[in-house]
Amino acid sequence: MTIRVLVVDDQELIREGLVMLLERAAGVEVVGVAADGREALAATRSQQPDVILMDLRMPRMDGVQATRNIIAAHPGVAVVALTTYPDDRSLFAALRAGARGYLTKDATVEEILAALHTVVAGGTALAPTAQARVVAAALGDDTRRPDRNTAEALTPRETQVLSRMAEGLRNDQIATQLGISTVTVKTHINHIFTKIGVVDRGQAIAYAYRTGLVSRTE
Repeated sequence: MTIRVLVVDDQELIREGLVMLLERAAGVEVVGVAADGREALAATRSQQPDVILMDLRMPRMDGVQATRNIIAAHPGVAVVALTTYPDDRSLFAALRAGARGYLTKDATVEEILAALHTVVAGGTALAPTAQARVVAAALGDDTRRPDRNTAEALTPRETQVLSRMAEGLRNDQIATQLGISTVTVKTHINHIFTKIGVVDRGQAIAYAYRTGLVSRTE
């Protein structure tokens, strides 16, 4: 299936760059562009995209209001916020408006394409930093602590890796910061999953925030 994409951004250079990148990808068709929320509404009505890559800060009508209006009128359209500003206010405003994805503009082409496929399939695509913030907000009033022995079973290096996962860093970024290989990072992550009894990255991040491991002194 070809994914029909509408690109919305008030900066022409960014619009053109996204269009150029997306048009090189197999299975993706850019059906239109828009420079603000009002143009996005009109383009959605006329072009019927599957996914909209939506900037948030734009003149006339911002991306949050545009997302809210588009989802109300076209509930089958998936919106992925693509913004320079990864702050909590923008993140939660976009999600409350109905966005099913949230990426920052430093996302790679592979990350953008993966997000397109995920939201078209009915899933949610969040940048690691956004995922960490959502998990932290969900667990904000959770004062539970796991078994002390479980938390202390992590080695200092594993704690470093877990804390950086919770900060939203990718495996390659963790490797660069810690001066180790990506393969070693993956090995540490597998050990972490086993020790704390989780099966995926999201659960590990939730554990890190719940236990306070992200604030430990390294």
